Amino acid sequence: MASPPVDDQDSPAPPRRQRPSRLTDVGVALLFVVADAVIVVVGGILLFVVGMGTAPSPHSSRPAHSRDTPVLIWLVIWGIPAVAATGAFVHARLRMPFTAVVQGLFTLACTLLAVAWTRMLLS
Repeated sequence: MASPPVDDQDSPAPPRRQRPSRLTDVGVALLFVVADAVIVVVGGILLFVVGMGTAPSPHSSRPAHSRDTPVLIWLVIWGIPAVAATGAFVHARLRMPFTAVVQGLFTLACTLLAVAWTRMLLS
């Protein structure tokens, strides 16, 4: 004799991952706001200092010479926004909306800084 077919509606659904509490999400987001602000400010200050250090003197008549930028520098400049975007995606998948928004804004700030660094290094 064949066994009767199993009805899928009677079997329990696989458990869904529970979403972290709003308090945890806001706490993590606040920690990221502080850390991200420090990273963006330090990146901006370094951009200013390095840019001012490599700027030609207004009284100098010699032409600016081209210099090669190491690949590691390019990986750091464009790797930070890539890591930030990955963090925003991961927090969105973890269903932490506040933290995902903070990481998304950090990704935007890092991308703008990366464009500024690229323009400075190529000029």
